[in-house]
Amino acid sequence: MSQSLSVSQYLELVNVSLGQIPTDFVIEGEVSDYKVSQGKWVSFDLKDEKDQALLKCFMTTWQLKTAIEDGMRVQVKGAPKIYERFGTFKLNVTDVEPVGEGALKRTYELLKKKLESEGLFDASRKRPLPRFPERIGLITSRDAAAYGDFLRILNNRWSGVQILFCHVHVQGREAVSEIVSAFDDLNALRERPDVIVLTRGGGGLEDLHAFNDEAIARAIYASTIPVVCAVGHERDESLADFVADVRASTPSNAAERVAPSRDEVRYEIETLQDHLVARMEDAIRERSQVIDEATHRIRFILERQKDRLVRLSEALASTTSLWFSRLKDRLGSHERVLKELNPKRVLARGYSIVRTLGRVLTDVSTLEVGAEIQVQFAAGSADARVSHVSGKGQQRLV
Repeated sequence: MSQSLSVSQYLELVNVSLGQIPTDFVIEGEVSDYKVSQGKWVSFDLKDEKDQALLKCFMTTWQLKTAIEDGMRVQVKGAPKIYERFGTFKLNVTDVEPVGEGALKRTYELLKKKLESEGLFDASRKRPLPRFPERIGLITSRDAAAYGDFLRILNNRWSGVQILFCHVHVQGREAVSEIVSAFDDLNALRERPDVIVLTRGGGGLEDLHAFNDEAIARAIYASTIPVVCAVGHERDESLADFVADVRASTPSNAAERVAPSRDEVRYEIETLQDHLVARMEDAIRERSQVIDEATHRIRFILERQKDRLVRLSEALASTTSLWFSRLKDRLGSHERVLKELNPKRVLARGYSIVRTLGRVLTDVSTLEVGAEIQVQFAAGSADARVSHVSGKGQQRLV
C-alpha cells in the first residue's frame, strides 16, 4: 500500500525536489499584473507571447534593482517554490533585467523620474571641482579605449597627478556591483582622491545599461568626493551623468574638466604678472605724485618758517641790542653808586675804620681799657691798645 502524506508534507517534498533545479537559468517573458504590497512585497506574472504560458513571480522591493511595469520584456533569475498556504507555484525572483531597446528605455524613464523626485539631480547639491587636483580616482575598465584616452589627455595637460585606478567591468551583470564597490573603496581611503572620474566609451542603450542602474546612481550621490561622469559620447545620457557633480561629454573631455592646461596656467601667470607690474607702476606713479605734492607743500612751509625765523632773528637782535644798552646804563649807574659808597674813598678823606676781634666798632661803650684794636687808614693799618675810654672826651691810643 502507498505511503500516506499530509498536504503540507507532500508540498514540502515537492519543494525539496524543486530545490534541485539549477537557479542559473535566465527566464525571459513579458511582465503583467505588476503589484507592490505594503511597500515591500513585489509580485508580477511573466508570460510568453500570445499568452501561451504564465509564471507567477515574487520578490521584495530591495531585491528589485530596476523599475519595471506591465508590458515590459524582462529576464529574471530565481528559485521555484510552491507556497503551502495558497498552493500556488511561484518563482522567487532574485534578479530582474529589462530586455530590448523599448524596455530599457522605459526602465530608464521610470527610474529617472523617481530619482529626480528624490532630489538626486538637484543643481544646488553639485560640488565644484578642485582647480589643481593631486589625486584622481579613476573608475573604468583597463581594456576600454576610455582608459587610454583619459590618461593621454590628462598627461598632455597636467602631469604629475596620482591616479588611483579601480578596474571594473563597464557592462554586463558584474558591472553594477564592481562600480559600487569602487566608489566605496575610494571614499574609504585615508588619503582620498580630490575627484573621482567614472567613464567608459560609447555604445547602445543595452551597453550603457549599468550606468542607468539605481545602485550606481545612489553610490554617486552618496560619494563625499566630487564625481565627474563621462559615459558614452556627447549625445549619450545616463542617470549617472545626471547625478554626478560634473558631466563630461567624452572621456577626453573628462580629463580636460579635472586637470588644468599647462598653456592656460602659464598664460594666466604671465597675464597676472603683467597686471601686477602695471599695478605697481600705477602705484609708483601715484606715490610719486603724492611725494611731489608733499615736497612742494613742505618746501612752501619751510620757506614761510624761514621768513618768520628771519623776522624773529632781526627782532631778537634789535631787542637784545636795546636790552644790552639799557643794561649797560644801569651797570654804569650802579658802578657810580658803588664808587661813592666805597669805604676807601671815605678813608681817603681822613677817616679810619676801627675793628676789634674782626668786628667794626661803631660804639665806644663796647671797649674796655687795654683792649686790642686794629685801625685801618686809607693807606695801611695799625694795631693799638685802649688806654682810656670816655663817652665825651678824647681817647688815647697807645
